[in-house]
Amino acid sequence: METKDIKKVILAYSGGLDTSIIIPWLKENYNNCEVVAVSADVGQGTELDGLEEKAIKTGASKLYILDLKDEFVEDYIYPCLKANAIYEDVYLLGTAFARPLIGQKLVEIAKQEGADAICHGCTGKGNDQVRFELAIKAFAPDMPIIAPWRTWELKSRDDEIDYAEAHNIPLKISRETNYSKDKNLWHLSHEGLDLEDPMNEPQYDDILEMGVTPEQAPDTPTYITLTFEKGIPTALNGEKLGGQAMVTKLNEIGGANGIGIIDMVENRLVGMKSRGVYETPGGTILYKAHQWLESICLDKETMHYKQGVGIKFGEILYNGQWFTPLREALSAFVDKTSETVSGEVKIKLYKGNLTPASISSPYTLYSEQIASFGEDDSYDQNDSAGFINLYGLPIKVKAIMDEKRKK
Repeated sequence: METKDIKKVILAYSGGLDTSIIIPWLKENYNNCEVVAVSADVGQGTELDGLEEKAIKTGASKLYILDLKDEFVEDYIYPCLKANAIYEDVYLLGTAFARPLIGQKLVEIAKQEGADAICHGCTGKGNDQVRFELAIKAFAPDMPIIAPWRTWELKSRDDEIDYAEAHNIPLKISRETNYSKDKNLWHLSHEGLDLEDPMNEPQYDDILEMGVTPEQAPDTPTYITLTFEKGIPTALNGEKLGGQAMVTKLNEIGGANGIGIIDMVENRLVGMKSRGVYETPGGTILYKAHQWLESICLDKETMHYKQGVGIKFGEILYNGQWFTPLREALSAFVDKTSETVSGEVKIKLYKGNLTPASISSPYTLYSEQIASFGEDDSYDQNDSAGFINLYGLPIKVKAIMDEKRKK
């Protein structure tokens, strides 16, 4: 589709630096096309304040603000929690969680509005361009996608600030505080500026927003009890909580105790390494508690196999492949393995650390009688000799044959 044929564009709009300048840029470069801004409320909080006025003032015809918080937790975060989905051992996928959901909603609004194209503000170096566009392709395979960062003359965030100033676009950042951030109900990420050099220690006192450092956390531990039903957290300290309320409350508790601060260099989908600081206090508590509960509810073979599934599940989400047959098949496996993951986990939080204080489940596979070092009637220790002989037979045979070959 040629530029002149695009009359109406749906813009994924956050009100941040990139999307703030994209509205006037689209109108300048696409024959004064109509720009309909769409903001997904996935828990950004005050970042949404004044967004409609700003979007319209900079040239949008309207702004949709979609409240997706419940759907975000129930349909994306919790399925990944059940899978123990994690990327490169530590990243709890906070940014990646929201992208398939937002991409799907962009298509819904585009069809509703009769739009000619969908636009996003993702850079050509990042993961989010892939995540958004794969979601769009899943629901509107022929929809044209506009990605200004791939084509415009602006080459840096400083250039973007220059453009904003020249067009009288208000910004909430300055050149000195120009971190690239992503915030939602689950986490907050920080990238750019001094963090681009892995030699630089993060200035946590300046950047942390969801909690404190472990050094600043209380000198006494905090205990909480989480109740799970089929892999889903349902109650905190005996109080029933929905997904949104659960994550919000655990963020408060975890943040106050210095939980969930991650500094990592990750391998982006597009091939480069990127350094970022992530705050995920509530998510860190939920993942640990869920894994501890599984340790007594799942048999060895299922648990070990599921560990590999969690790695693959994390890669699928990170790489934007949520709407694929493989992800759906893995979710079916995870749902099956979660049928017995119910019970309570009491957790001790202290200065950035989490330890299990107690774990219980009506489906526990842990037998104190069998595991005990004391005498029991269920396990004859003499049986282990025959087991070891059979289990070690391949090693024994190889050693014997190796000795024969040396003679």
